[in-house]
Amino acid sequence: TPVKPEKQPDSKSLSLRKLLKGWGRSPSQNAATSMAIPEAVSRRMVRRMALLCGIPSALGISTFFVSYFVVTHDLVALPNVAVVLVSMGFFGLGVLGLSYGVLSASWDENAAGSALGWSEFTTNLGRMTEAWRSTGRKS
Repeated sequence: TPVKPEKQPDSKSLSLRKLLKGWGRSPSQNAATSMAIPEAVSRRMVRRMALLCGIPSALGISTFFVSYFVVTHDLVALPNVAVVLVSMGFFGLGVLGLSYGVLSASWDENAAGSALGWSEFTTNLGRMTEAWRSTGRKS
């Protein structure tokens, strides 16, 4: 039996395939996949958030253990307010670190960004404030 040559798709079938590509998915699913954060950017954000939030949070938790040790061994008369304020300060730094970790990561998939991320932070904060303003104008 002779082998039939494989038929090449014409431009109509290709455009139809593109049209039907999202068929069967809800509009919210299509929007979610188009608005997804790229994997490289996501890893960069998580790494910065873990570092900038994790260290202050660990220090906030360790404040309780260190203060317990200091008080039980009568090393220093430590007021409860001091422990609360120091731990709250560390946890507050953790929240700021979480926000800075997201905003200081480069949102460009191909650019790693700088070590401290200050230029990325100012760029991304500007993008966010502009988006908030444009949303406020539309309302």
